[in-house]
Amino acid sequence: MTSLVMTPPVLQVCGAAKRFGGVQALEGVDLSIQPGEVHGLIGPNGAGKTTFFNVITGLYRPDAGQFALGGKPYEPAAVHQVAQAGLARTFQNIRLFAEMTALENVSVARHCRTHVGVWGALLRTRAFRAEEAAIRERARALLAHVGIEHLADYKARTLSYGDQRRLEIARALATEPLLLALDEPAAGMNATEKVVLRQLIDTIRRDGCTVLLIEHDVKLVMGLCDRVTVLDQGRRIAAGTPQEVQRDPAVIAAYLGPAR
Repeated sequence: MTSLVMTPPVLQVCGAAKRFGGVQALEGVDLSIQPGEVHGLIGPNGAGKTTFFNVITGLYRPDAGQFALGGKPYEPAAVHQVAQAGLARTFQNIRLFAEMTALENVSVARHCRTHVGVWGALLRTRAFRAEEAAIRERARALLAHVGIEHLADYKARTLSYGDQRRLEIARALATEPLLLALDEPAAGMNATEKVVLRQLIDTIRRDGCTVLLIEHDVKLVMGLCDRVTVLDQGRRIAAGTPQEVQRDPAVIAAYLGPAR
């Protein structure tokens, strides 16, 4: 009899908790993200979405919880360790190196996957020069992947809002993540830019990258995500397919409101 080999979740979180003084921002939150899916995280303002994002990406140290990334125990203790472990994120408020070019922004992120050490960089060895050339080539490929290769030599601050969002995603992809965490990527976008964003996230998923998406645009989430987790007041109140979540009475009461 052939045994089935179960693929572990890309991210498994059990019992995540975080308190700020007298405020319990997260309490016993569980979340499981399967390989190759786009997983949405939604909820009303103050539900704990951003706190949860900051916990799993190393900005906040959790008070409790067990974490696994790619089937391995994972301790989100510091941002650089999170990137090395295989989790990359974008931010609700764009955080690019404004005076660097688009190509330089993406190239910087690639350095967490380089092998030549400090002495190689100082001495500019042959291995260092070859690695730097490979970094620039990969950075250009990622800019093409998100549709802004023609802006490679423009400073980040000169790009349009939508192009800055795409640049931030390219920079996150440069770390070769197991999980790409997007914090409200459609915030501030017009309808046309949202269509382009959805197409880009679809492409990222088809290329085999798993995505966690925080987003207030419910229509975008329900049309794009494979599964959705809903938080309210720091607790998970529902999880399932978009269709299941939209019918859940607790979600309707806390967030979506009655059907119109």
